Amino acid sequence: MTLSMKAIQIKSTGGVEVLEYITIERPKITEPMDVLVKNNFIGVNFIDTYHRSGVYNLSLPAVLGREGAGIVESVGDGVKDIKPGDCVAYLGASSYAEYTKAPSSYVTKVPNGIDSRLAAASLLQGLTSWTLVTQSYEVKKDDWVLIHAAAGGTGLLLVQLVKNLGAHAIGTVSNDEKAKLAIAAGVKHVINYTTQNVVEEVMRITDNQGVHAVFDGVGKDTFEISLACARRLGSFISFGNASGIIPPFDILKLSAKNLKLMRPTLFKYIETEEEFKKYTAELFTIIKEGKLDIKIWKTYKLSDVKQAHQDLEGRKSTGKLILQP
Repeated sequence: MTLSMKAIQIKSTGGVEVLEYITIERPKITEPMDVLVKNNFIGVNFIDTYHRSGVYNLSLPAVLGREGAGIVESVGDGVKDIKPGDCVAYLGASSYAEYTKAPSSYVTKVPNGIDSRLAAASLLQGLTSWTLVTQSYEVKKDDWVLIHAAAGGTGLLLVQLVKNLGAHAIGTVSNDEKAKLAIAAGVKHVINYTTQNVVEEVMRITDNQGVHAVFDGVGKDTFEISLACARRLGSFISFGNASGIIPPFDILKLSAKNLKLMRPTLFKYIETEEEFKKYTAELFTIIKEGKLDIKIWKTYKLSDVKQAHQDLEGRKSTGKLILQP
């Protein structure tokens, strides 16, 4: 008997119009280390819009999504530490669906004190933020750190982590409402890039030194700004393309201040099961200790995914977007 489910599939790349809410076959356990999860909640991330638009290639047709949380339906013969009925969170492809099959190496039990909705909101952006401040650039006490889109999902997490590590966060935002959110999260200085010159403000705040590190998930629109804001021997961590892909540039631009430029991706920090478990355990610990407040902006029905993507790309959201099957 073939079982079916609802899912969001794309058959071609493009705008939100390519997102289709359809009925497809439910995934089956085919490998010993497979875990089949009945999704309670699904995280929405900018990488999903990159897959939808074709910035990052997928084999088509494809079900979108990279993370979720729910109840284990079944497991492969080789899975020992996860069983049906467990509440889990996972990273894996095709999460925009009622059921998702994920490799056990990217599935973690949700600890007591964290519910499914919070777990789904925490994993991808939380692990991204945690590895950025500990691995891409190790934030140190009294560092000055510039965070673009400081009121976004990842931005709000970065602000909190930078503050917790004893550094000074400067955040860019687009309006007064987002400025208030960034300040509440721990930004020491907020810059409204629609009315203020970001480079001039950063230099004023840092006594013309610039920042030790820039965390930039915006991409094309902020590339030159980020370069200008970094101090001599500083680090420019470019981790996203919200405004578009950074065009080719002259590498000699880095020589003026001996800058370090890095383009990290989360999955190269959690390539092994041991790495995934290590960083996930650290993330859940700081959440349970109250050191990281995950802001959930809105929960949408799975069938309303087009609106979720429009809100995310239109920079209307402040915090995490969640889908519910």
